Amino acid sequence: MLPKNRKPTSPGKILLEEFLVPLSMTQTAFVNHLGGSWSQPKLSAILNDRKSITEAIALDLADALGTSPEFWMSLQTNINLWEASQKRKKIPKLHFPRIRRAPRKKVNS
Repeated sequence: MLPKNRKPTSPGKILLEEFLVPLSMTQTAFVNHLGGSWSQPKLSAILNDRKSITEAIALDLADALGTSPEFWMSLQTNINLWEASQKRKKIPKLHFPRIRRAPRKKVNS
């Protein structure tokens, strides 16, 4: 459920405060651990909320940190939904007519 009065916590903030800081790991050390397509600017952009979590990034973070990729994607989805909700005009809800149901018959056992 999205918070109503504030933006959800970003994946970058979670990554920094819940993983890198407790591990006493520098950004450079984490980038070196991840290897491959990871760079200091890429990690910095994620930590500073300038880059979104993609499926590939979620898979890498999940592998490195022992989480699930769905965890990271869910954090990103919450941000995306919250941002979209701030920009859109709300559409009124449709009200469906109530259907009267016949009373249930008692079953004698």
